[in-house]
Amino acid sequence: MQGVNGLGILGGLLLCAGAALVLAGPAMAQDADYRVNQLIIYGDDECPASSGDEITVCARKDEGERYRIPEDLRKSDDPANNSWTDRVEAYETVGASGTLSCSPTGLGGWSGCQQELLKAAYGEKGEAASIRFGELIAQERAKRLSTIDEDAADEQSRVEVLEKEYEARKAAEAEAAASGTELTPSDDTGGQ
Repeated sequence: MQGVNGLGILGGLLLCAGAALVLAGPAMAQDADYRVNQLIIYGDDECPASSGDEITVCARKDEGERYRIPEDLRKSDDPANNSWTDRVEAYETVGASGTLSCSPTGLGGWSGCQQELLKAAYGEKGEAASIRFGELIAQERAKRLSTIDEDAADEQSRVEVLEKEYEARKAAEAEAAASGTELTPSDDTGGQ
């Protein structure tokens, strides 16, 4: 596919990238005289003002994070931190061969490879250092479960009101049947 003046798309992109570098050169030279001070501040702490030759950039975190170990260091992927259960499971699969083993030996050894890949992917997903979906899911579950009691109480009170209306309607029908009169919709205490 040809672009402008017979140049290909790739040629046009290279031309644009070169022009961007030439134009950005003077701007980068101006910023070389500045020092950048990057700070993490907590709670309502004030970010220090920038001075003449220093740019101060502040990242704000919650007050509860002030004396905690940084998030990246809280959980370790070091094999020494694995539980004994995980270690034993690893030892159980060392000599695996045959069906569902994901090995080149034995009949059907290839058949366990997808299962092994899925297990590894879910393991990585649960142990990822940056995003811990397992913890997020547990928090969301706890939030949902906290409203169950309140929702159940509301539902129970609605059911009790409907039961009382039904019993009142049945009592009115029985009374009307005993006296020999017919109920009209306006006489019905539970009707709408």
